[in-house]
Amino acid sequence: MLTNLSKNRQPSIRNRLLIAAAVWLLAITLSAGYLVPTFIKTYLIEQEKSQLYLYMDQITAQVDIDKHGQLFVDGRLSNPRFNFPYSGLYWSLKLNKQILRSRSLWDTTIKGNAQKGFEGPNNQSLIVVKRKFSLPDSDYPIELSVAVNQDKLLKTLQELTHGLWVILTIMAIGILVLTTLQVSWSLWPLRKLRKNLIEVREGHSTELTGLYPVEIQPVIDDLNALLFHYQELLLRARNHSGNLSHALKTPIAILNNEVSLLDPATQARLAPALQQLQQHIDYHLGRARMAGAMNILAAKTALSHRIDAISLAMDKVYAHRGVVLVNELDSDVVIAVEKSDLDEMIGNLIENSYKWANSLIRVYQEPIIDGHIVLVIEDDGPGIAREKCKQVLKRGVRLDENTPGTGLGLNIVNELAHSYRGDLVLTHSSLGGLKAMLYLPIPRN
Repeated sequence: MLTNLSKNRQPSIRNRLLIAAAVWLLAITLSAGYLVPTFIKTYLIEQEKSQLYLYMDQITAQVDIDKHGQLFVDGRLSNPRFNFPYSGLYWSLKLNKQILRSRSLWDTTIKGNAQKGFEGPNNQSLIVVKRKFSLPDSDYPIELSVAVNQDKLLKTLQELTHGLWVILTIMAIGILVLTTLQVSWSLWPLRKLRKNLIEVREGHSTELTGLYPVEIQPVIDDLNALLFHYQELLLRARNHSGNLSHALKTPIAILNNEVSLLDPATQARLAPALQQLQQHIDYHLGRARMAGAMNILAAKTALSHRIDAISLAMDKVYAHRGVVLVNELDSDVVIAVEKSDLDEMIGNLIENSYKWANSLIRVYQEPIIDGHIVLVIEDDGPGIAREKCKQVLKRGVRLDENTPGTGLGLNIVNELAHSYRGDLVLTHSSLGGLKAMLYLPIPRN
């Protein structure tokens, strides 16, 4: 697998913003759902204790000891609930071993402690305040406890908490929806920019058009300047290749005429070199003209059709070898490569297979990887040793000097593939020969 084709899939800006907003909303909602009920509970308990301290002051003022040393409360308390059994409001006095309690406690006592909590009649959960004080006629301190049932308070707090969670949830969902709309609206210029870039890539436009926010407009201006510079360079390349072609035609024609006047032995020695020079000039001028094509960004070529066309030509050239090419590609496979470049790449690979295959060449595709189709051309010939598969991709390297060629074919294929952000990988075929995997881009929707 090619490491340069493997790309880390990063979340989009929209998803990042929404994820960050969702995390903050979740944190705020959870914090509010926990802290607000806690603050309210603390406040309500303090309010209840404040009322209990008032009752404690009243009871303390009315406590006395009779001539027999017995505790008693002189007069009636202001709240009649102290007189009704299990009413939820209680007091208790303790002097040495004497215990005096309100009628509301009936036959029970206040049980528990501050750590584990207090409990009253019928397992009521109590809020308790305590005080110790002394009377002139007593040798021991008097311990006073005043308590109130907090079950109703806790139930009210539970209902309040439930309502709070409902409100917080609705608010969080509403804020998240508004944030989604805000993010989508804010990123709309980027979607517009992407659409314009697609139009430029497909050759429908030569620059980015439309109005953009002030934060993005400088980038648009720079991109338009870059596109203009790119088009100027392409135009210069086309003009330069044309001028160079005309400039070389006359010297080459003169050399051909001069060689034709020489003796046959000298002609046989110079003609191949001159012919090879002509081929290289034609090839590189063709490459330069192709690089200057104005719609290169919108290049699309049907792959299977070009395989069939090249195979038909090779069948005629190498008919004496009896090699069969099996094209397993679907007819609707399209790649984002200019036709002449594609012919150059697959033509070199298929011609190599025709030269070396014993009887069979197989052409098929493997699954698409990161927007690239994997075109496979393999044969049943002798193949190439694994340690030399990378070596033969270098310019001018030939493993067999007896076979006609320049040693440029595979290097040209490799360079062309890289110019389209693809790659060429050579390995051993299951048929026994060479397996060439050509990574080529597919058009983006």
